[in-house]
Amino acid sequence: MLKVGLTGGIASGKSVVGEMFVTLGAHLVQADRIAHELMLPGQPVYNEVVRHFGGGILNPDLSINRGKLAEAAFGSASSTANSGQIAAAATIPERIQELNRIVHPAVIRSQNEWMDEMGRQNPEGVAMVEAALILEAGAAKSFDRLIVLTCSDEQRVARFAKRQKLSLEAARKEVARRMAAQLPEEEKIKAADFVIDNSGSLERTRAQVEQVWQRLRADAACL
Repeated sequence: MLKVGLTGGIASGKSVVGEMFVTLGAHLVQADRIAHELMLPGQPVYNEVVRHFGGGILNPDLSINRGKLAEAAFGSASSTANSGQIAAAATIPERIQELNRIVHPAVIRSQNEWMDEMGRQNPEGVAMVEAALILEAGAAKSFDRLIVLTCSDEQRVARFAKRQKLSLEAARKEVARRMAAQLPEEEKIKAADFVIDNSGSLERTRAQVEQVWQRLRADAACL
Protein backbone atom coordinates (compact mmCIF):
# COMPACT_ATOMS: atom_id res chain seq x y z
CA MET A 1 0.00 0.00 0.00
CA LEU A 2 1.40 3.36 -1.07
CA LYS A 3 0.57 6.09 1.47
CA VAL A 4 0.06 9.50 -0.13
CA GLY A 5 -0.57 12.91 1.42
CA LEU A 6 -2.55 15.47 -0.59
CA THR A 7 -2.13 19.00 0.71
CA GLY A 8 -2.20 22.66 -0.26
CA GLY A 9 -3.36 26.03 1.01
CA ILE A 10 -6.96 26.99 1.64
CA ALA A 11 -9.20 26.83 -1.46
CA SER A 12 -6.44 25.32 -3.59
CA GLY A 13 -8.83 22.61 -4.79
CA LYS A 14 -7.90 19.67 -2.57
CA SER A 15 -11.38 18.16 -2.52
CA VAL A 16 -11.84 18.42 -6.29
CA VAL A 17 -8.42 16.91 -6.98
CA GLY A 18 -8.98 14.25 -4.34
CA GLU A 19 -12.15 13.15 -6.12
CA MET A 20 -10.22 12.95 -9.38
CA PHE A 21 -7.82 10.52 -7.74
CA VAL A 22 -10.74 8.51 -6.33
CA THR A 23 -12.19 8.20 -9.83
CA LEU A 24 -8.86 6.74 -10.95
CA GLY A 25 -8.83 4.20 -8.13
CA ALA A 26 -7.33 5.79 -5.02
CA HIS A 27 -8.72 5.24 -1.53
CA LEU A 28 -9.28 8.66 0.06
CA VAL A 29 -10.01 10.04 3.50
CA GLN A 30 -10.32 13.72 4.45
CA ALA A 31 -8.53 14.82 7.61
CA ASP A 32 -11.12 17.55 8.08
CA ARG A 33 -13.87 14.92 8.25
CA ILE A 34 -11.86 12.95 10.80
CA ALA A 35 -11.40 16.10 12.90
CA HIS A 36 -15.13 16.80 12.69
CA GLU A 37 -15.93 13.32 14.02
CA LEU A 38 -13.35 13.65 16.80
CA MET A 39 -15.00 16.88 17.95
CA LEU A 40 -18.46 15.39 18.37
CA PRO A 41 -19.88 15.60 21.93
CA GLY A 42 -18.54 12.86 24.17
CA GLN A 43 -15.24 12.45 22.33
CA PRO A 44 -12.01 13.14 24.28
CA VAL A 45 -10.94 15.76 21.71
CA TYR A 46 -14.30 17.53 22.14
CA ASN A 47 -13.84 17.66 25.89
CA GLU A 48 -10.33 19.12 25.59
CA VAL A 49 -11.34 21.73 23.00
CA VAL A 50 -14.25 22.92 25.15
CA ARG A 51 -12.03 22.98 28.24
CA HIS A 52 -9.47 25.19 26.49
CA PHE A 53 -11.78 27.49 24.52
CA GLY A 54 -14.85 27.65 26.75
CA GLY A 55 -18.57 27.16 26.35
CA GLY A 56 -18.84 30.18 24.08
CA ILE A 57 -17.87 28.01 21.10
CA LEU A 58 -20.88 25.72 21.55
CA ASN A 59 -24.21 25.62 19.77
CA PRO A 60 -27.43 25.27 21.82
CA ASP A 61 -27.27 21.48 21.33
CA LEU A 62 -23.72 21.52 22.81
CA SER A 63 -22.06 20.66 19.49
CA ILE A 64 -19.02 22.76 18.59
CA ASN A 65 -19.75 25.73 16.36
CA ARG A 66 -16.76 25.59 14.01
CA GLY A 67 -17.12 29.25 13.08
CA LYS A 68 -16.97 30.33 16.71
CA LEU A 69 -14.04 27.99 17.33
CA ALA A 70 -12.19 29.49 14.38
CA GLU A 71 -12.88 32.97 15.72
CA ALA A 72 -11.56 31.98 19.16
CA ALA A 73 -8.42 30.40 17.70
CA PHE A 74 -7.61 32.70 14.78
CA GLY A 75 -8.97 36.00 16.08
CA SER A 76 -10.94 38.40 13.92
CA ALA A 77 -10.31 38.45 10.19
CA SER A 78 -9.52 42.16 10.28
CA SER A 79 -6.74 41.64 12.78
CA THR A 80 -4.80 39.32 10.47
CA ALA A 81 -5.50 40.89 7.11
CA ASN A 82 -2.82 43.31 5.97
CA SER A 83 -3.74 45.67 3.15
CA GLY A 84 -5.46 42.82 1.33
CA GLN A 85 -2.25 40.82 1.03
CA ILE A 86 -2.27 37.06 1.54
CA ALA A 87 0.85 35.96 3.35
CA ALA A 88 1.79 33.44 5.99
CA ALA A 89 2.75 34.80 9.38
CA ALA A 90 6.27 34.25 10.68
CA THR A 91 4.87 32.51 13.77
CA ILE A 92 1.58 30.73 14.38
CA PRO A 93 -0.53 32.49 17.05
CA GLU A 94 -0.54 30.76 20.42
CA ARG A 95 -4.28 30.04 20.45
CA ILE A 96 -3.99 28.22 17.12
CA GLN A 97 -1.08 26.24 18.47
CA GLU A 98 -3.22 25.25 21.45
CA LEU A 99 -5.95 23.96 19.15
CA ASN A 100 -3.44 22.12 16.98
CA ARG A 101 -1.85 20.44 20.00
CA ILE A 102 -5.24 19.03 20.94
CA VAL A 103 -6.52 18.01 17.52
CA HIS A 104 -3.51 17.07 15.38
CA PRO A 105 -2.22 14.03 17.32
CA ALA A 106 -5.68 12.44 17.36
CA VAL A 107 -6.25 13.13 13.66
CA ILE A 108 -2.82 11.74 12.73
CA ARG A 109 -3.42 8.61 14.79
CA SER A 110 -6.82 8.09 13.17
CA GLN A 111 -5.62 8.61 9.61
CA ASN A 112 -2.67 6.28 10.16
CA GLU A 113 -5.04 3.60 11.44
CA TRP A 114 -7.18 4.13 8.34
CA MET A 115 -4.19 3.76 6.02
CA ASP A 116 -3.13 0.57 7.80
CA GLU A 117 -6.63 -0.84 7.33
CA MET A 118 -6.61 0.09 3.64
CA GLY A 119 -3.27 -1.67 3.36
CA ARG A 120 -4.77 -4.86 4.74
CA GLN A 121 -7.68 -4.65 2.33
CA ASN A 122 -5.71 -3.68 -0.77
CA PRO A 123 -1.93 -4.19 -0.34
CA GLU A 124 -1.11 -2.95 -3.85
CA GLY A 125 -3.41 0.07 -3.72
CA VAL A 126 -2.97 3.77 -3.01
CA ALA A 127 -4.27 5.26 0.25
CA MET A 128 -4.55 9.06 0.11
CA VAL A 129 -5.13 11.51 2.95
CA GLU A 130 -6.42 14.95 2.00
CA ALA A 131 -5.29 17.44 4.65
CA ALA A 132 -4.42 21.14 4.71
CA LEU A 133 -1.82 20.90 7.48
CA ILE A 134 0.23 17.78 6.79
CA LEU A 135 3.54 19.61 7.06
CA GLU A 136 2.47 21.95 9.83
CA ALA A 137 1.28 18.99 11.92
CA GLY A 138 4.54 17.11 11.46
CA ALA A 139 2.69 14.29 9.68
CA ALA A 140 4.72 14.16 6.46
CA LYS A 141 6.76 11.21 7.74
CA SER A 142 3.58 9.11 7.70
CA PHE A 143 3.51 9.19 3.91
CA ASP A 144 5.51 7.61 1.10
CA ARG A 145 4.66 10.45 -1.29
CA LEU A 146 3.44 14.03 -0.86
CA ILE A 147 1.38 15.96 -3.42
CA VAL A 148 1.06 19.74 -3.09
CA LEU A 149 -1.60 21.75 -4.91
CA THR A 150 -0.97 25.34 -5.92
CA CYS A 151 -3.07 28.18 -7.30
CA SER A 152 -2.91 31.97 -7.48
CA ASP A 153 -3.97 34.18 -4.58
CA GLU A 154 -6.83 35.69 -6.57
CA GLN A 155 -8.14 32.26 -7.54
CA ARG A 156 -7.92 31.20 -3.91
CA VAL A 157 -9.98 34.21 -2.81
CA ALA A 158 -12.55 33.80 -5.60
CA ARG A 159 -13.05 30.11 -4.84
CA PHE A 160 -13.37 30.73 -1.12
CA ALA A 161 -15.84 33.58 -1.70
CA LYS A 162 -18.00 31.36 -3.90
CA ARG A 163 -17.86 28.42 -1.49
CA GLN A 164 -18.67 30.48 1.60
CA LYS A 165 -21.01 32.94 -0.16
CA LEU A 166 -18.87 35.93 0.86
CA SER A 167 -17.91 39.14 -0.85
CA LEU A 168 -14.42 39.19 -2.35
CA GLU A 169 -13.27 41.65 0.32
CA ALA A 170 -14.56 39.49 3.17
CA ALA A 171 -13.12 36.37 1.56
CA ARG A 172 -9.70 38.00 1.13
CA LYS A 173 -9.58 38.86 4.84
CA GLU A 174 -10.67 35.38 5.89
CA VAL A 175 -8.20 33.67 3.56
CA ALA A 176 -5.40 35.87 4.93
CA ARG A 177 -6.41 34.94 8.46
CA ARG A 178 -6.34 31.22 7.76
CA MET A 179 -3.20 31.28 5.64
CA ALA A 180 -1.42 32.90 8.58
CA ALA A 181 -1.62 29.51 10.33
CA GLN A 182 0.01 27.65 7.42
CA LEU A 183 3.48 27.37 5.95
CA PRO A 184 4.14 29.52 2.88
CA GLU A 185 3.33 27.73 -0.35
CA GLU A 186 7.00 27.86 -1.36
CA GLU A 187 7.94 25.76 1.68
CA LYS A 188 5.29 23.19 0.88
CA ILE A 189 6.51 22.91 -2.70
CA LYS A 190 10.05 22.21 -1.47
CA ALA A 191 8.75 19.23 0.50
CA ALA A 192 6.59 17.85 -2.34
CA ASP A 193 7.21 14.78 -4.46
CA PHE A 194 4.61 16.06 -6.93
CA VAL A 195 3.20 19.55 -7.51
CA ILE A 196 -0.14 20.03 -9.27
CA ASP A 197 -0.88 23.54 -10.55
CA ASN A 198 -4.61 24.01 -10.12
CA SER A 199 -4.63 27.51 -11.61
CA GLY A 200 -6.08 26.53 -14.97
CA SER A 201 -9.06 24.63 -16.27
CA LEU A 202 -10.36 21.41 -14.77
CA GLU A 203 -9.17 19.61 -17.88
CA ARG A 204 -5.63 20.88 -17.35
CA THR A 205 -5.73 19.85 -13.70
CA ARG A 206 -7.15 16.44 -14.58
CA ALA A 207 -4.33 15.85 -17.07
CA GLN A 208 -1.77 16.53 -14.32
CA VAL A 209 -3.65 14.26 -11.91
CA GLU A 210 -3.59 11.43 -14.45
CA GLN A 211 0.16 11.84 -14.93
CA VAL A 212 0.77 11.76 -11.17
CA TRP A 213 -1.54 8.77 -10.81
CA GLN A 214 0.52 6.74 -13.28
CA ARG A 215 3.60 7.44 -11.18
CA LEU A 216 1.80 6.53 -7.96
CA ARG A 217 0.53 3.25 -9.41
CA ALA A 218 4.04 2.37 -10.57
CA ASP A 219 5.46 3.18 -7.13
CA ALA A 220 2.75 1.14 -5.40
CA ALA A 221 3.56 -1.86 -7.57
CA CYS A 222 7.20 -1.70 -6.46
CA LEU A 223 6.49 -1.90 -2.74
